[in-house]
Amino acid sequence: MYLKNIEVQGFKSFANKIDFEFHNGITAIVGPNGSGKSNVADAVRWVLGEQSAKQLRGSSMQDVIFSGTQMRKPMGYAYVAITLDNSDHALPIDYEEVTVARRVYRSGESEYLINGATCRLKDVAEMFYDTGIGKEGYSIIGQGQIDKILSGKPEERRELFDEAAGIVKFKRRKATTLKKLEQERANLVRVSDILTELERQVEPLEKQSAVAKEYLQKKEELKKLDVNIFLIDNEKAKQSLEEFENKINIANADLETANAEYENIKEEHGQIEQKIAELDADIEDKRSKLTETSVLKQKLEGEINVLSEKINSANNSKEHFRSREATLTKDISSKEEEAERLKVSQATLDTETEELEKQRDAAVAELEALTGQINGISDEVEKKKNLIIGLLNERSAIEKKLGQFGTMLEQNKIRKAEIQSKLISAKSEEAEQDKLVNSLTLELNTICAEIQSADAKRETMEESLGDYRNTLEALDRKLGDAQMSYHGLKSKLETLTNMAERYDGYGSSIKRVMEQKSRISGIIGVVADIMQVDPKYETAIETALGGNIQNIVTKDENVARRLIDYLKENKAGRATFLPLTTTRNRGEFDKPEVRGATGFIGMANELVKAKSEYDDVISQLLGAIIVMDNVENALKLAKEYNYTLRIVTLEGEYLTPGGALAGGSFKNASNLLGRKREIDELEEKVKKGLHDIESIMDEIDSTKEERTKVRGQIEEYKAKLQELAIAQNTAEVSVEAAKAHKEEMVSSHAELAAQYEQMEAAEAGIATDESAAKQELVASADKESELSEEIKRMGEELERLRDTDNEKVLAKSDLDLKVSQKKQERDYAKQNVDRVSAEITNLKGELEEIRENIKNTETEIAEKEQNIIQIKETIAASEGAADENDIALKEATKAKDEFTAKQKTFFDKLGAVEKKRSDLDKELYRLNSQKEKTEAEQESRINYMWNEYEITQSLAAELRDDTLNDPADMRKRI
Repeated sequence: MYLKNIEVQGFKSFANKIDFEFHNGITAIVGPNGSGKSNVADAVRWVLGEQSAKQLRGSSMQDVIFSGTQMRKPMGYAYVAITLDNSDHALPIDYEEVTVARRVYRSGESEYLINGATCRLKDVAEMFYDTGIGKEGYSIIGQGQIDKILSGKPEERRELFDEAAGIVKFKRRKATTLKKLEQERANLVRVSDILTELERQVEPLEKQSAVAKEYLQKKEELKKLDVNIFLIDNEKAKQSLEEFENKINIANADLETANAEYENIKEEHGQIEQKIAELDADIEDKRSKLTETSVLKQKLEGEINVLSEKINSANNSKEHFRSREATLTKDISSKEEEAERLKVSQATLDTETEELEKQRDAAVAELEALTGQINGISDEVEKKKNLIIGLLNERSAIEKKLGQFGTMLEQNKIRKAEIQSKLISAKSEEAEQDKLVNSLTLELNTICAEIQSADAKRETMEESLGDYRNTLEALDRKLGDAQMSYHGLKSKLETLTNMAERYDGYGSSIKRVMEQKSRISGIIGVVADIMQVDPKYETAIETALGGNIQNIVTKDENVARRLIDYLKENKAGRATFLPLTTTRNRGEFDKPEVRGATGFIGMANELVKAKSEYDDVISQLLGAIIVMDNVENALKLAKEYNYTLRIVTLEGEYLTPGGALAGGSFKNASNLLGRKREIDELEEKVKKGLHDIESIMDEIDSTKEERTKVRGQIEEYKAKLQELAIAQNTAEVSVEAAKAHKEEMVSSHAELAAQYEQMEAAEAGIATDESAAKQELVASADKESELSEEIKRMGEELERLRDTDNEKVLAKSDLDLKVSQKKQERDYAKQNVDRVSAEITNLKGELEEIRENIKNTETEIAEKEQNIIQIKETIAASEGAADENDIALKEATKAKDEFTAKQKTFFDKLGAVEKKRSDLDKELYRLNSQKEKTEAEQESRINYMWNEYEITQSLAAELRDDTLNDPADMRKRI
């Protein structure tokens, strides 16, 4: 398994997508500071699951996304993917190649992918367990990490060894399993607490079950009575339906007669209306023709006037066009003469320009040839200069070699003197070496004694570690007991808190109302929520409150009204509300002398603590109830005041006005009033338990610190022993080396004598080589002089050619300028020719258009004169038709008046028949409505019986069947 590829986009400084390909061998990424080398390692660490922004050299995870520059916008996400070769299946996945990717967005969303499939961080971590790969693995060594590993604690170094040994996966699984076991243990404690709470509710539920059984018995009796009432109502409904059916039949017959009479009158009336309509159309047609004739005459006379004006205007336009035609003809002739002159000038300029271009081309050819000669001579000069430089380098090397020969001779003389000196001092060093061997042997014996002493102290400290181990085991057991107690109390607290939040023990309607507390403002809470009671008075106060303990306190009556509407709409039951704005204080108790009675504890409202704003509510609920110490004193007080007082005792007995006494064994399953107090007490116990756990953990930490100190001292002694062992080995090696050195000194005398003879032979060889090098130096200087003379001669020739080249360049530039000027003059002449030609074309087009307009104007004048003649003939013909239309109009108007008089008699007949039909219609609608209402009521009763008492389907069908008319038979079936 090896890394094949890293793909990065939008991560830190990598704005563009970039791929790092890794092949066989070693791949290194190099660059200056700040170029992003470390960002590559950060990208690998990040994609492998690093969650700490600090480890990635940032303050938050958004810092890894490219933040933009002055020239580039910031990116919206960061993406990194690494590809590993898995052909050896070192990773537990069935792919030859594995790609792990991670993407994070600026919104905070993040995702991991394995081969393109979305996965969890846990899946990535588990895949790389025991491979050495991962954000904490040893395959990624960052800056300073080697020092951290070497100077770290043994526990930290052990993680690397566990990773290399391949047991990390099993240790992680063990830790996860232990954590789950601890969670399940806590869940079991919570379950036992819940069972305890449910057992407390069994007895109240038994009482409720007895009441429910009695309710079912009463409901069966009610069912029989409901069925009998239903049969009687069903019989009455059928009789009513028969009466309605007869009345409806009679009304339908009368309505049909009235409809027939109405249709006859309506048909006759329609015929008369049709004749009147035909006459109206004829009259309107005659009037329209008369009006059209009059309007047409006026219109035609107006058109004659308009045509006359247009003829005058056309004559004026024709004269203007004639004048413009003469002007255009003269302008065209002038422009054609100007165009001929410009064309002659353009031809002359074309000839001059071609001549100048030929002269410039010849100058360019001469200049190119001269430039070639200059370049050739320049190249030859450069070659000879390079040869001179080579000769100078050779001479420098020879001079350096001559200097080395002198140095070698001097060193050889010095070495000879040293060898002579060594031969003299060698004899005295042998005696000194004997003294050194004796000194090193004594030092070795001292180190051995120190090793024995340090090892004894280390063994003593290791024995003391056993005592610390026993102490820590005892503290661990104590910690386990404290944690068990803490989790038990915490679980019980959570159970009570959940019960309080769900309002367990309260009615369903109360729960539904309190669910709206976050949605509807103004709900303060139930009565139990607004007061605090001493534990010894809880039983008495809860007995005094009774059902009032579930009343709901609201800010005002508007909130209460909204909540009542909510209960009605959702059919959620009933509840009692105490608005602060309407609840009134009872005032002082009207019998203050009871305070001196034997066993008097206080008024119930005085034994309750609450905010001042709730005083009126507390007074209203508890202001008239007396709390006594026991039932005997309560009975004496009640008897003294003729059983007119409300009294409760500390044990829960309750005396009401009239002498009723409630009491007995009191088992408060719900404990609504003391629930909050119990939660507060449990919270204190949980805090104390947590403090005990922290104290034990602090004691464990301090013991571990002391143990760590002892371990540190042991490590120091071990380190000292290692140092002493190293010193011992060093001393042994030094003794052996000193003895060996003494033997070497004896054998080196002969070697020094041989070296002295070799130095004398080398001195003679160096003198020969020095003479040959001096001869080479003289030959190189002569060659350099010859090359310098040739370079000087070529330089003079090159200078002459460059002067000629400058003259040619100036001549060419002058010709370029003249050619450019002539081209500009030629282009200007051509533009003038084109301009004049265009003007001639435009003038000719305008002249043609003027002539066409003159022709059109003459045609238009002739057409309009002909139109005037035709209009006058039309006016004469229309005057005769107008007289005939006027006579026909008078005759049609007279016939219409006769039919209109006859039509008025039909309106009275239609009104009488229409009123009769309307009355019959209303009566029929009333009868049908009553019939439908009766049928609906009957159907509703049948459905009610079906839904309420689960009548069989066949019997329900018979109840809906109109043929089943015998009530006795129906009662028998039910």
